[in-house]
Parts: sequence; structure tokens; C-alpha cells
Amino acid sequence: MHTIVIGAGWAGLTAALELGKQGHRVTVLEAARQAGGRARSVAFGDIQIDNGQHLLIGAYHRILQLLQTIGLEESAVFERRPLQLLLRNPNNNDIRMQAAHLPAPVHMLVALLTASGLSVSERWQALRLCAALQGLKLESDISVAELLSRQGQSSRLIDELWQPLCLAIMNTPTPLASAEIFVRVLIDAFLHRRSDSDLLIPRRDLGAIIPEPAIKTIRAMKGDVRLSCKVQGLTLVDRHIKDVILSDGSTIEADQFIIATAPHACQRLLDKQAVFEDTRQQLSRLDSAPISTVYLQYPAQVRADIPMTGMNGTVGQWLFDRRVCGQHGLMAVVISGHGEHEQMDNNTLAERVTRELALLFPRWPEPVQSLVIREKRATFVCHNGVNAHRPGHRTPAHNAWLAGDYTDTGYPATLEGAVRSGLSCVQALVSTMPD
Repeated sequence: MHTIVIGAGWAGLTAALELGKQGHRVTVLEAARQAGGRARSVAFGDIQIDNGQHLLIGAYHRILQLLQTIGLEESAVFERRPLQLLLRNPNNNDIRMQAAHLPAPVHMLVALLTASGLSVSERWQALRLCAALQGLKLESDISVAELLSRQGQSSRLIDELWQPLCLAIMNTPTPLASAEIFVRVLIDAFLHRRSDSDLLIPRRDLGAIIPEPAIKTIRAMKGDVRLSCKVQGLTLVDRHIKDVILSDGSTIEADQFIIATAPHACQRLLDKQAVFEDTRQQLSRLDSAPISTVYLQYPAQVRADIPMTGMNGTVGQWLFDRRVCGQHGLMAVVISGHGEHEQMDNNTLAERVTRELALLFPRWPEPVQSLVIREKRATFVCHNGVNAHRPGHRTPAHNAWLAGDYTDTGYPATLEGAVRSGLSCVQALVSTMPD
């Protein structure tokens, strides 16, 4: 079976690898000059960085399985650390907690009980929410804000603990975010195994960790990966795709086709094909949200207390010290979702974030270089009820399939969600083949 995979993001690469493992011929077509989608490498001076800082945790089992497929040891590409949360505030109202070396979920219960910066009442409120998660039954999806209100969480606890976590996990603020998805991620991360809550800190840029080795593995499996190769359209015959039309006018035929692009690109590709009208309608209901990352290069001796620090009461939301990547003095500040930063030009935003870090780390000198990366359509919005609108892998065309973190995985728009989608898409495709 020959399958064309359109898009070399993490979902597309995962699908291609899984097909190759099963002995099928695969051709990956990527419009960009490099693979990786929104987790790709970009140049910053003479070093390689990520086009947006990503957070990975031990519960991302499919990503860890993917490492095995491409022949990499976890310890070679990630530094694993027990969960440690530090949420700093310019007013010195910091919140700090650390997971205990105990079985789940006791490790998190101890973390909340011993958390500094929370009152006794706030600790018990957070504990009550965590205790309710496992048996929580939602008759219909509600917003995370409503869930937190029902569970008796104080306004400060919501603003300074749950809102930052919700934005980090879902790129959607609590008044809009899906409680259904939020609860699932919290259960997977905190209630099953202690190691699931560990932080996986990349030792290299993410493009070097997954996309580049994945391409080498696909080619070693006799697959083909073509970069700078844009698919302009599809040729349909009786609800069956015959071939893809490339931007140079040439065509490539195949037995099966997996569209693993972002939702808006998928819509364009399916445009003017009446058979895909329902699919386009589903995709049109998925709004997108931005993520901005401000990179600040300080002198090499500058370092944060821990690799990941939350920022409350500031435009910047999460600070990542990239020294684990060997990039000493380089800080990445992530800003999820919409906000006032969207109205600032890059220089103004970099200066604003620099001033905020100066309040939190007054001993730091001025940065010597900055770079702002804005992904305007970084993720789909995980709003209340979004799962009902997410498409499955099948399309009305008999041999066309969808893969991507926006498909019906039950997960938010994370790298783990993309990998899960690629795997389940291939599983659905192969299940239709005759024995």
C-alpha cells in the first residue's frame, strides 16, 4: 500500500513512521523547507532554538514510544525532573510546591499540603479539587471557570494557580476552556503514576529531537520525504482521491492519503470539493489562538533558580531557562492566548518582558539580544464543548484521512496530542484494509 502523507508536523511524521513500521510504502510532502510544524527549529544568531517553547511531561507516553521508533534513548534527548512549580509575582506573593517521592496521587497531595505561598484554606481547596477529579462526572462540558467555582476555589487560587496551568495546558483561559479536556489532562498527569508528572526538559532544540531523526528513519524504511513540496489540490473520482496536484502542476498517485496539516491549511486543500463539505464545516468551527515566545539572551552566567518558572501579574507567563539545552543565559518567555501583547511591536514586547524579569530577578543584567516569535495560529481553542466539533480521522472520501492535534483525540493541542492522532489515524486506516 502506498500512502501519501501531506504535512511533516509531528502528526504526519508519526503516521509515516507507523506505516513504515508496518511495511507500507509512504511519501511525505511538506510545503515548508523544514519538518516539524509548530515544533521546528529556527536560527537565533549562531544557535538553533525552537519556534516556540514547548512543555513536555512524563505522561506523554506516545512521544516516549516515538523515541524508541527512531532509535533514541530518553536520557539522550530529555532531562527528567520531578515536578516543581514556582509561580512568581512582582509583589513577592510567590507560590512554590514540589511533588514528593511517593506513589501517585499521594505525591501531589503532599505537594499541595506543603505548598508555600498558599493559605491553609487555599491548600484545602486545591486538595478538594484534586480529590474530586478521579470520580468527577460531567453530564455535559462546562468551562474550567465554572468547574473551579463549583469546587469552591478562591479567586486568588484561580488567578495564580489554575489559570496559569490552564493556559499552559490548553492555550485557552479558564472562562472559555473545556473542563472535560482540562480534567483529562490533570488525571493523566497527576493521578496515575508519580513519574507521569515529571518534567521532560529538552536537551536540544525540538527539531533535532524528533523531526530530523524521524525523516532519517522514514527514508531508512524506503519511504520518501520531500520538503518545499506544496500540495495545491486533490483529484477526486467517485469519492476516491486519485492523486495530489503539486504547485508545479505535477501529480502523484497513491492508494491512501493522510492530510496532516493545520486546520486552516486543510480547509484550503479541501475547498471546492463538494464531497468534503461536512468536513470543512467541522473545521470552520475550530477557532485558533496565538502563542508568542520572547527569547532574551543574557550573559552566560545568568540563570534562573529552576528550569521553568511561572510569572503572575505580568504579560509574560512562563519563563524557561535553556541552560539544559547548553544555551547558557538564554531565556524563553512564553505568552499563551490573546492579550495586550498582540498590540505591541516586537521591540516593545521584548522591552516589556525584560522589565518584568528585572522585577522578578533584580540582580540580572540587561539582555544583550532578543528575538520575538509569534505563532498567530499556534493551536485550536479548547473552548467549552469543542470535543463535539472535532473531526475524526475518516473523511467522506474513501481513501482520505485526517491527522493532527485538532482531531478527536480528547487531548488539547499539544505535541502528545499530535503524536496520538498520527498513531490512531494509521490504526483507523489499516483497519479498513482487507486481510
